Amino acid sequence: MQLGRLITAMVTPFNEDGEIDYLQTRQLIDHLLNHGSEGLVITGTTGESPTLSFNEKVNLYKFVVDYVNGKVPIIAGTGTNNTRESIELTQVADDQGVDGIMLVTPYYNRPTQRGLYEHFKQIADSTDLPVMLYNIPGRSAVNLNIETVIKLSEINNIVALKDATGNIENMIEIIQKTADDFLLYSGDDGLTLPVLSIGGHGVVSVASHIIGDHMQQMIHNYLDGRVSEAGHINQNILPIINALFAQSSPSPVKAALNMAGVDVGGVRLPLVDLTEDEQKLLQKIIHQQLSYV
Repeated sequence: MQLGRLITAMVTPFNEDGEIDYLQTRQLIDHLLNHGSEGLVITGTTGESPTLSFNEKVNLYKFVVDYVNGKVPIIAGTGTNNTRESIELTQVADDQGVDGIMLVTPYYNRPTQRGLYEHFKQIADSTDLPVMLYNIPGRSAVNLNIETVIKLSEINNIVALKDATGNIENMIEIIQKTADDFLLYSGDDGLTLPVLSIGGHGVVSVASHIIGDHMQQMIHNYLDGRVSEAGHINQNILPIINALFAQSSPSPVKAALNMAGVDVGGVRLPLVDLTEDEQKLLQKIIHQQLSYV
């Protein structure tokens, strides 16, 4: 699987009854593919996976795979804190035709590094699909250590890491000590440019729902050696990125999409939609900063 530089962790559109809205999912996919996304992660944290049932996830896999029809890679978030359930979901996602899977570090039960290794290894062994690890200690309360990442990278179909630790020094060491074809992605939109500068491959993004073209241009500028131009874009989109994470994600990005005319509905409890004042502030920041790019 050829992974792109800019992969969007896609929100899950809901209708007024809080059910998955497949018509709006089509429109959202079109919007993302027309604005720089080179791959999609579905049923990840941004897709509100904790609130989606097993059957909802399976139906969404099939729908998105069929609609995208091979235009870009589809990566299914199948990681949970239950290894058996993750294996079952991975195998079903494989059956639905996804191109890869993303596995988040198990949350809440706080396994040891040995437990983390065995968890990821057993899931990877259950499929031939490429696997992207996802390390996000701020949400999962457990960190995937450098040594564990390196060991896991030696498993044939574990091909990438989405790193949302914010620790650039650790990322450098992981890049140095893994094979050249093991790809490190930033899991933080605001660190996209710094991660590229240390040899990272790209970003798994939330902000690309709103500023995908600008992020794509920033990445291209950097890779083409136009570093100052990339830096200029980075400086001007950072306030937007920060605003999109000022409240619990994906509430802000869903609000921003709705304001932009891409109707994705609200969020499921326990998340809540932005207040009117929060929406106005978000809209003001987006409009103001986009005028500078």
